[in-house]
Amino acid sequence: MADELTALIESFGIPGEALLAIIFVAIVVLGAVVVIIITRPLLEIYPYLITNSKVRARKGKLFDEKQFTEILEADDINDIINYLRGFPEYLEHLENYSVEKSLDIKLAQTYVLLSKIVPDDIGKAFAVLAKKPDIDNIKSLLAAKEANLTKDETLNLLIPVGKSYDLLEQLVDANTVEDIVARLDGTEYGPVLEGSLSQYEEKEMILPLEFALDKYYMERLLLASHVPDDENKNILHSYVGSKVDITNLKLLVRGKADGLDYEDISPYLVKNGYQIKEWKLKDLMEAESITTLINGLEGTDYYSTLNESIAIFNESGSVSVFENALDEYLIDYANDLSLKKPLGIGPIIGYLNEKEKEIKNLKIVVRAKREDGFSMSKIQEMLV
Repeated sequence: MADELTALIESFGIPGEALLAIIFVAIVVLGAVVVIIITRPLLEIYPYLITNSKVRARKGKLFDEKQFTEILEADDINDIINYLRGFPEYLEHLENYSVEKSLDIKLAQTYVLLSKIVPDDIGKAFAVLAKKPDIDNIKSLLAAKEANLTKDETLNLLIPVGKSYDLLEQLVDANTVEDIVARLDGTEYGPVLEGSLSQYEEKEMILPLEFALDKYYMERLLLASHVPDDENKNILHSYVGSKVDITNLKLLVRGKADGLDYEDISPYLVKNGYQIKEWKLKDLMEAESITTLINGLEGTDYYSTLNESIAIFNESGSVSVFENALDEYLIDYANDLSLKKPLGIGPIIGYLNEKEKEIKNLKIVVRAKREDGFSMSKIQEMLV
């Protein structure tokens, strides 16, 4: 049989040595293909291994249902503070700051931490996320100056976290809002605020400056996650894009409730949203009422969420019911995304989502415990 096969090959004029070379090359090529097929998924997973181990360790420190119920059942704010002192990550801040500020610090540190430990392929988006403490601190400076707070009162509003904190701390002695904007010249936030300074001076309120900062932050976040060339980045883009859409929708609903036109709020909208593009934003704002606006969202993921809240809005007249519904939608959506890539970005999105939820709920409970008249059931209704 071997002789017949050899004779057949030689009949094609292929010498034995050449045949061996061809076979060797074929084996090498086939082996390379097999290696690529096998190692490609591993190469996608490998950058996330260390990050996810760190994230899972921190996720294990989040309050479980039993622990949160114990916080909820606390008699007063002092009991909550004493309870939180039993956890090292909160104790270190409660020694020096109020419970509300300690919670803000912990969330800000979470943004910064994630920006340092995530893989490079999603690093740009998380680097932008880490700018949120700076954005919040600038807004606090502007609000404090508008309210004529003292230097110490202003400093107490700032969160000691963020790349620009040292600079922002020096601005507590600024004399005016214009002075703050001028002293931020040379930073990435200077041009953002300067572009809205005339509106501030015209309206004599800092809202245009705050909206400008929010828009800048959201645009940068969306841009940093805008090239979803693999499943991990696609999940990140979906998450960020939904945050942008929800920010826009909150502005649309509140603007409609206040009787504003599209031209009034257009400067503050992120035009290139995720599910809702610029032309759709304009159509929605031209709706006759909030109910009509929501009906215009049919076909998007946000329609059913907001439609279910119309009855409550008609009773209360408060647009906060829509804002809360959108917040809950984002939490649920992020939870769904966290399950899609368990060896990739999933645990990172999941931890970020749960940490934000935990801090928000803790602040709700703390605020309620500081005031009289909030029953347990009422507080539970306020939680997200």
